[in-house]
Amino acid sequence: MELPFNGAISAFYTNDAPDDVRNAIASSKKGEVLSASYPHRKTMSRKRYEREMALLQIELVKFQAWVRDSGTRITIVFEGRDAAGKGGTIGRFRMNLNPRLAHVIALSKPTEKERSEWYFQRYIEHLPAAGEMVFFDRSWYNRGVVEPVFGFCTPEQNAHFFNQVQPFEQMLVDDDVYLFKFWLNVGRAEQLKRMLKREGDPLKQWKLSGIDVKGLHLWDEYSAAIQDTLTRSHTDHAPWTVVRSDDKRRARLNAIRKVLHSFDYTHKDIDAIGTLDTAICGGPDIWDV
Repeated sequence: MELPFNGAISAFYTNDAPDDVRNAIASSKKGEVLSASYPHRKTMSRKRYEREMALLQIELVKFQAWVRDSGTRITIVFEGRDAAGKGGTIGRFRMNLNPRLAHVIALSKPTEKERSEWYFQRYIEHLPAAGEMVFFDRSWYNRGVVEPVFGFCTPEQNAHFFNQVQPFEQMLVDDDVYLFKFWLNVGRAEQLKRMLKREGDPLKQWKLSGIDVKGLHLWDEYSAAIQDTLTRSHTDHAPWTVVRSDDKRRARLNAIRKVLHSFDYTHKDIDAIGTLDTAICGGPDIWDV
């Protein structure tokens, strides 16, 4: 089978990955979490995960009915390292929702026209109307992390973004848009392990991009940009929720719980939602390089 990008991910694993990352992957056992700093040594069992997810799906359906009937507007931003599980988490949010009222926005690189516009302009047209939920699979925070790491924006453009992002988000909140910002983080060994799996799976190779491959060599640059972004854009009106997603199952459950716990919707069942695991779902203070 021909590997995407001429097997560049496998080549990175063999030739360029740090020894501790390579050793962690090589010695990993099924169900073991690779990050030594992750608060759980084993991934959640599938049986427990499916049981808890089933309860959350019922709550999400009730929640969407309340959002629709109340005319509430909800924007949920998903950012994170490559292979951190953004798409999978969004998919679990929307699994049983009415897709007409729960939109996913995953914008491609800007056109020439869009590059000449106000930076936030192309995102604004996708914000929710009354009764809608919008999930941004990457967002305006491209200018905080990806663009400066790869040189797609100038330092001046990056600084201008940070001057504007707080008042921009304040305007959304002041206009009664509920804004959630999730940063999904994953350890370096787990990230590489997932990307190797994608490389070898013809059904998942489409998830890989040249940016992903180049990004493997830029871990430290990404880390610095992430830290800078979390520091400069974590506010009382628009706080970041960091989800440590080395265990995808726990990450998905806790991201959903975070949103559901934030509203008093009709027929809410607190016991069904369950308790938030604050060791893996909290503020920027739990972000782990």
